[in-house]
Amino acid sequence: MNNFDHILVFKTDLASHRDVETIRPVLDAVTHIEEWNVDLYDEDFVLRIVSPRATHQEIIELVQAEGYACAELK
Repeated sequence: MNNFDHILVFKTDLASHRDVETIRPVLDAVTHIEEWNVDLYDEDFVLRIVSPRATHQEIIELVQAEGYACAELK
């Protein structure tokens, strides 16, 4: 069962399976990310991160460093 305090949600432009596979090694390398996924069917291509320690800024910087848009979704 997830603690909802540990779920971070972002609007991205990760619009395809190829984009998700490009970002996979980056997010998988962050040891304090327990789980993550991208909703390719949502218009905002929502990236959902489950982590007790990750910050919004940390995730935004990781995704943007790979050339993708990423912003906190409130």
